[in-house]
Amino acid sequence: MGSPVEDPLIDGMTTERAPGGDDRFRELDAAMKRHRFRPDALIEVLHTAQELFGCLGPDLLRHVARGFRLPPSHVYGVATFYHLFTFIPKGGHTCTVCTGTACYVKGSDALLDAAGRLTASQSGSTPPGARISLDTARCLGACGLAPIVVFDGQVVGQISPEELTDRVKGWIDHGS
Repeated sequence: MGSPVEDPLIDGMTTERAPGGDDRFRELDAAMKRHRFRPDALIEVLHTAQELFGCLGPDLLRHVARGFRLPPSHVYGVATFYHLFTFIPKGGHTCTVCTGTACYVKGSDALLDAAGRLTASQSGSTPPGARISLDTARCLGACGLAPIVVFDGQVVGQISPEELTDRVKGWIDHGS
C-alpha cells in the first residue's frame, strides 16, 4: 500500500508507511517512541493500542512486542493479566454492571439479567455485529452509589432494572 520509507522509530528499520495502510499503526509507533521504547511503558502503550484499534488482536500484540523488543509471550501475559484489556471488538456502546458486594446486595444481578436479555449476550462476549457490549466489573469503588452501571463511560448509581432497560432500549431504538 504505502511505499517503504525509512522509519527512525526502530533503529533505521525500513517499514511500510503503516502495516496494511492503517495509519493507526503510525500513531502507535509514535506512542512507543514517546516512551523511548522502554518496557516499563508497556501498559500505557497497550492502552493506547486499545484506544486506537478497539481491541488487542494477535498482530497488534506482536507489533508492540517488536517495538519494545520483548517476547510476544510477555506482552500477551501483561495484556491478559489486566481485565481492562479486551481481545474481542466491542460494540458501539458499552454497558458495564458492577458486581461487587455492595452492588450485588443492592440488586446488580437483576441489572445484569435485564441487560443480558436486551443485548442478547452474556457478560464479556460481544456477538459479531452487535452494537452493545455487556461487561461486568468486580468493583467500581463507589459503593455508596450501589448498584452502579457504567454506560459508555458515564457512571450511573442507584439505578433500577427499569432505568437500565430504558437506557439500553434507547440505544437499540435509535440505532446509535
